[in-house]
Amino acid sequence: MRRLVITCLIATLLTSCGTDRPSDPLQVTDNLTAATPATSPAATTPPAGQVHPAPPVQLSAFDPETTTLVLASGPTLTLINTSTGAQQQVTLASPPAGLHTQNGQLLAALPDSGQITRVDLRTAHPSSTTVPGGPVYAVDLDAERTAVALRNPATVTILRNGTPTATADNLSGPAQLLPTPNDVYVLDRLTTAITPINPTNGEKGAGLRAGQGATNAISDRYGRIITIDTRGQELLAFSTDPLVMKQRYPVPGSPYGLAYDPTRDLAWVTLTATNELVGYDIAGGEPTERHRLPTITQPNSVAVDPHTGTIYVASANGAGYQVVKP
Repeated sequence: MRRLVITCLIATLLTSCGTDRPSDPLQVTDNLTAATPATSPAATTPPAGQVHPAPPVQLSAFDPETTTLVLASGPTLTLINTSTGAQQQVTLASPPAGLHTQNGQLLAALPDSGQITRVDLRTAHPSSTTVPGGPVYAVDLDAERTAVALRNPATVTILRNGTPTATADNLSGPAQLLPTPNDVYVLDRLTTAITPINPTNGEKGAGLRAGQGATNAISDRYGRIITIDTRGQELLAFSTDPLVMKQRYPVPGSPYGLAYDPTRDLAWVTLTATNELVGYDIAGGEPTERHRLPTITQPNSVAVDPHTGTIYVASANGAGYQVVKP
């Protein structure tokens, strides 16, 4: 186990890590490749909890307001009301690259069809907005503004009532957006970096490398950004304002899926190389392992209900989805 705390000495690094120039210091090679989950071995231990049938699931999300679990299999969304067990399906124009639940709604970014589809999780009613450039992730900043990560060109655009008002460019592979009170942070999977963006004018702040192959990130209730470094097999924690790496903790087993329970301060991480789910208490200065459970095979995505603490693990190879109540 190890912990890395970076103090004000990082200021020099921050100054040199901005991504505003076409020649990006965070880009260490011209042949950038995003990290991917490991191929899971055959299961040797029965998975914890209950397993329900499902086709291969690429993405999952949970909305606390409607207690809805969302599973994305190709262009099909399965909406599961975890309180009643009722299920509904929504067919999108193309498979989503990113899902984000917020205030009873789901934002699905559809790069192949150039759309953002907003789904009311109470009614399962979808409504789509055309967004050129291949949107891969979208998040509402307020009632009027939506931040969208685009594939081509690799940018983050701020829309106000559907109209672009600001753009941050010279990114490589923006994949996830994490809003804070003042900025929007973008996880770039190709440069494996985190960069703050001013949503008012699109200006980028100084970025920081996020390990050797960052794949997924979440925000916790302390205002930190928790990131999975799949290639480097670590859990990273960044404070914001300013952006400073505070912790890095070894997580062997090819960590990939990531979810956060703010009620219990648990970061849930799936290990695709070992078919395991690990729960880390991240309230203190160093992550502490609290739970380790066997999962279904290829556990690429995980979601959590912060009210009950129930965890939902979804398989990308058709092994179903798993419901665990620790």
